[in-house]
Amino acid sequence: MAKEVEEFYDSSANNEWERLNKHKIEFEITKRYLDRYIQKGAKILDVGGGPGRYSIYLAQQGHDVTLLDLSSNNISLAKQKAEERGVSLSNYIHGNALDLSKLQDQSYDVVLCMGPMYHLTEEDDRKRAIKECLKKLKKDGSIFVAFISAYAPIIDLLKNYPEELENYGEDALLRYLQDGKNIVSDSNPGFTTAYFKKPDKIELFMKKFGLNKQVIAAVEGLAAQSEPKLNNLSKEAFDKWVNLIFHTSTDPLTWAGCEHLLYIGTKNCSDRGRE
Repeated sequence: MAKEVEEFYDSSANNEWERLNKHKIEFEITKRYLDRYIQKGAKILDVGGGPGRYSIYLAQQGHDVTLLDLSSNNISLAKQKAEERGVSLSNYIHGNALDLSKLQDQSYDVVLCMGPMYHLTEEDDRKRAIKECLKKLKKDGSIFVAFISAYAPIIDLLKNYPEELENYGEDALLRYLQDGKNIVSDSNPGFTTAYFKKPDKIELFMKKFGLNKQVIAAVEGLAAQSEPKLNNLSKEAFDKWVNLIFHTSTDPLTWAGCEHLLYIGTKNCSDRGRE
């Protein structure tokens, strides 16, 4: 599975970089949460950070950032994009979220895990990835964990290809609400192996690790269906909508209507997750 995901991103590194130009709401809301919950001059580990959109942004804000990603092409593109922007990351690592043993334990103020949960289809692997991240986090450090909502495939089809429901099948979409698994096949060739989480199950999952929850936020929030229209607004009008979406993003009533969710928690004294 890891090889398949790695090959997918190796073949689409540029698309992944450009993705957040298309999904500006996701990018702007996430940046606001990073800015709100990360102290100045933090030492940050970005696990599964792709081609480095958030790593580079955080480096531009003066943080000390290490980027780790499964895709070597993502790492190469991150180096190129950082150089183009005149910033440098502390380290670029081609690695797997399931094994962070080469990194020093309890050495980061912040760990971002805003990618691995998208592709780990087995519960044991998801737990292992979070535990690996927590090992690297200092006492009282913060972890940011992103999830794709189990409603995201429905939202995406409704927003972009509503005429394809008959071909896609209602049962296929509803199945994501049961097991969350997206398995690539001849009949389902899109994206890659992925896992989608029901919004109301995120807190229950993260409680396994003894964290102090700070917030769970709907990243696109109320704007998920209107994203194409918002992207065409003036910057002033767009920013006003971002403000509104940000201020409503922690209301659980908005969670089912978005495609990505962000959990932020702080580590307790023990760095060992609960079983």
